[in-house]
Amino acid sequence: MIENPKSGSVKKLTALLRKKDRLLNKKFVAEGPQAVIEALKHSPDSIISLYTTVTGRSNFPELDKLADAADVPIQMVSDGVFQAFTDTVKPQGVAALLRFAPADLASVFQGAKLVAVLSEVRDPGNAGAVLRAADAAGADAVVFAGDSIDPWHPKVVRSTTGSLFHLPVCYGVSLADTVTAAKAAGLVTVAADIRGETLSPQAAVLRDPHAWVFGNEARGLTAADRELCDSVLRLPIYGSAESLNLATAAAVCLYSSAFAQRQPS
Repeated sequence: MIENPKSGSVKKLTALLRKKDRLLNKKFVAEGPQAVIEALKHSPDSIISLYTTVTGRSNFPELDKLADAADVPIQMVSDGVFQAFTDTVKPQGVAALLRFAPADLASVFQGAKLVAVLSEVRDPGNAGAVLRAADAAGADAVVFAGDSIDPWHPKVVRSTTGSLFHLPVCYGVSLADTVTAAKAAGLVTVAADIRGETLSPQAAVLRDPHAWVFGNEARGLTAADRELCDSVLRLPIYGSAESLNLATAAAVCLYSSAFAQRQPS
């Protein structure tokens, strides 16, 4: 059992709370039983080690079976140590150290029918929720473009509830390069923006392979960003709400595409 929060191994884990250390080391910590279970099931080769407290291990006994099957070691740690390298107020005592390798930009569009692109999205809750919605809607990949938050941020990882391990994720690319790669692979690019035309459920563009582009939570997409895309669409507001937040709007857009692409021909 590791009991010293100031030990060298714990300091290395704690450093991964910082973006620069995550990107430098190509490692991150996934916290919570749901995220860890999904990682064990769908991305076991990326897991370096599991960390559990006594309570965490007893509350989630299925972890032992999954870890054994994936040949992943489990390291017991004290509650104090666990709190040192995680950032939740009431941790559940289960976490994993994983390595990551962002998907290649060109590869995420090859053969894809639906891709979600986040441009300059900064809020971790929104980013994670969009990735989760993309996974649920059957999207083929998610791209974090421009100065978006990194998908391995602790709050993003928790917000995806394991979807991070279900589909390719690309990070650290410009929106211009993303749009170019999408078009080269035969996808239409659709900007989701309040200044666009009203989205119709019968829109022909939704049936063809396409990538939705979602902009910053506060300011949306710039004029230059919208110009990059093939079309600009907005969701209608039928009630009195001023607008929809990013995660909700993205979920509606992605599911509109999922429904359209599954209609009988």
